[in-house]
Amino acid sequence: MGIADRRQREKEQRRTEIIDAAEHLFFSRNYEDVSMEDIAREVELNKATIYLYFKNKEALYATIVLRGIEILKEKYMECMEKEVPGIVKVALMGQAYYYFSQEYPDYLRMIHFYGTERFSGENPCTAEIGKGYGTCRLILRDAIREGIDDGTIRADLDPFLTSMYLMISFMGILSMEDKWKMVIEAEGFSYEQYTSEFFRFIIPAISSESHKMDVKDLAAFGFFLTEPAEPEKKRKK
Repeated sequence: MGIADRRQREKEQRRTEIIDAAEHLFFSRNYEDVSMEDIAREVELNKATIYLYFKNKEALYATIVLRGIEILKEKYMECMEKEVPGIVKVALMGQAYYYFSQEYPDYLRMIHFYGTERFSGENPCTAEIGKGYGTCRLILRDAIREGIDDGTIRADLDPFLTSMYLMISFMGILSMEDKWKMVIEAEGFSYEQYTSEFFRFIIPAISSESHKMDVKDLAAFGFFLTEPAEPEKKRKK
């Protein structure tokens, strides 16, 4: 290995170490509670060195968000590559998003937070993040198209609009604030039951008349949900 190659490798390794250190801090604290000084101390470098690799804290945060989006995209691709009907792919992608939220809650939190107005549209990573998350939606759109073509999804639905409805629904459900979870629990439902009921509602709604499907029909393809929601009886007033 030549000197130039070794230096490039060392540079890439240092950049990764900075990202790992920042990720550790952002996973354990809110965005506002992490400074570039904190990141420098975590990785044992001076702050000036950090700025050689990242313009500011926002750029570092965005880089970590991209890590999370890449994981989600890989999960969607795995669903898309399965030899199953289109409507099954759609359901599996919804399930994959849920599993992602359970396995990588910190990435999910950062992805959703980056979508707020707190961040600048001038950050070059913003377009890359939008493209990455957009790719996930496009994969979902293609699955819907397959479902329309193979007759498992209603032909009167627009693939683009349906993919938007579903992705926004997934985001809303999985980024629900605790106050709303408390409302659900007060009625005797668990949050897991709440997420399950969404699929019980949406699958029959998008399936075609000739291939009417329920979530029970998807179990053979690896789609699993909790038992149907049965809230506790309310106390008589």
